[in-house]
Amino acid sequence: MARALALVPDLLFGSRVQADLTGAGHEVELIGDEARLRDRLADAAAPTAGVLIVDLTDPLLDGTAILQALAADGLLEGVRTLAFFSHVDTAVGARAKAGGFDLVVPRSRMAREGGSLVARLADGA
Repeated sequence: MARALALVPDLLFGSRVQADLTGAGHEVELIGDEARLRDRLADAAAPTAGVLIVDLTDPLLDGTAILQALAADGLLEGVRTLAFFSHVDTAVGARAKAGGFDLVVPRSRMAREGGSLVARLADGA
């Protein structure tokens, strides 16, 4: 079981991710924006997340820049990272891979295999 934070502004898909991960035995907390994510990661009293999931499909959210800023601020110590992108936007996926995410997958794969992907990251694979 892993504890995950999911930066997914799309409430509908976020609910699907949450249901899939919960069904696979993971704890997941949905977060809709960068400021709330930053606050949550900086909160020493909050449970530590082992995996951060970032939605790269939102045109108003630069997930790779967010990841890099959080890492530079030391907020991702011990946190594995997973990003998902639209399969037609391969440039976003390539940028995320180069930008430091541990795992980058198409949104369709996240929908099918989210629970096992999170488990794999939590186990250090």
